[in-house]
Amino acid sequence: MSAPPILLIEDTPSLQLVYDAIIRGAGHAVICADTADAGLTGFKTHKPRVVVLDLMLPDRDGLELMRECLALNPDARFVVITANGSINRAVEAMRGGAYEFLVKPFDEGRFLAAIDNALRDHVRPPEETPEVLNDFRGFIGSSDTMQDVYRRIQSVSRSMATVFITGESGTGKEVCAQAVHDSSTRAGKPFVPLNCGAIPSDLLESEVFGHLRGSFTGAIADKIGAAAAADGGTLFLDEICEMDLNLQTKLLRFLQTSTIQPVGATRARKINVRIICATNRNPLEEVRRGRFREDLYYRLQVVPIHLPPLRERGEDVIAIARDAVRKFAAEEGRRFTGLAPEVEALFRTLPWPGNVRQVINVMRNVVVLNDGPLVTQTMLPLEILHHHEAMTNNAGPVGLPPEKPVVSLDGLMGRTMAEIERMVIEETIARHGGSVPKAARVLDLSPSTIYRKREAWMKDAAE
Repeated sequence: MSAPPILLIEDTPSLQLVYDAIIRGAGHAVICADTADAGLTGFKTHKPRVVVLDLMLPDRDGLELMRECLALNPDARFVVITANGSINRAVEAMRGGAYEFLVKPFDEGRFLAAIDNALRDHVRPPEETPEVLNDFRGFIGSSDTMQDVYRRIQSVSRSMATVFITGESGTGKEVCAQAVHDSSTRAGKPFVPLNCGAIPSDLLESEVFGHLRGSFTGAIADKIGAAAAADGGTLFLDEICEMDLNLQTKLLRFLQTSTIQPVGATRARKINVRIICATNRNPLEEVRRGRFREDLYYRLQVVPIHLPPLRERGEDVIAIARDAVRKFAAEEGRRFTGLAPEVEALFRTLPWPGNVRQVINVMRNVVVLNDGPLVTQTMLPLEILHHHEAMTNNAGPVGLPPEKPVVSLDGLMGRTMAEIERMVIEETIARHGGSVPKAARVLDLSPSTIYRKREAWMKDAAE
């Protein structure tokens, strides 16, 4: 049996002709419709696997038509088309069941890739009761909240849609981005991560889009930016809310046109990358405060993935701690085999403000300084034991910071201002679970400033 035709619903005659020619040129049969009613009739008659749908139709709303068709056949894959000014409509379509969306104008390669991916995704075995995973592409844990995350990653990985990852610091946002990439058809292509908060704002454009030699002071050679390095693969923009507003405008243009123009270049060129971004802030709050462009937010927030904090993941903290002990013991040549029961009981009660990163750091500390065979309470770092003691003595609600202590200058007297600055910065980072962005907000500094200072301190220590 021949495959069902692709249903193309587009009311502009010239565009319908172009799309029809491209699809037929790729070897697919096509049925065309120029109204919602004709599209619905074609959907019922030909039962297409893939529908290419323009959201702006003369007789009915395209989203309404898509919902009606999906009610008839939930397995159909819809590739929706929208204009630049209707990104929020495309986002609504994705949340309503669309497989992919394209923003006009788009190139032929992107158009055919969306259709081919939709066709490949359509034919897959029926789902039985979802398998409970104990680990998934770098994640450890079998809690219900993480099962939802695993399934969402598997689902979105088949699409080319932009993914927006949110979650507290230390929850594994880069692990999530890598998992989306590794589960996708781009797995064999580059995965390029870029921390927007770790790069000075005046250099970030060059890091993203590249530059030509001589384009600015210090540009002694051509540089390929992260976007070009990720061509064919995935570009991961971490701490996206730290990006300068001027660069946000250029990023929006890049997302709309799929073209980059290195600093100093006179011509733009096309590239093919998938964007995944992440933040530990509330992006909508950043939009309300004017620190993040609203149109960029809606262009990026196509498929959101929220990573839950560790305190909401139940027994996962035990699985993560056991896994970390096993790995670090093998690395360090120690005899650890697991956790003592009282340590497991303690770990279940702690709020873990630094999330998975904090647990891993605690386990590394224990393994490096001790030799096992079980992790006991006496081996734990003092801050963990102090927190447990404060909770036991009802010092305050779990997860809330303690009341501000009386400030003492005893430990600062006799030190230089440079030493005091380093002590304050490092202590603030430690009190916020190792998160530089959180410490930066408390200290009213740019995260890039803290990263530069820490790099300078490391160089001084090495010398």
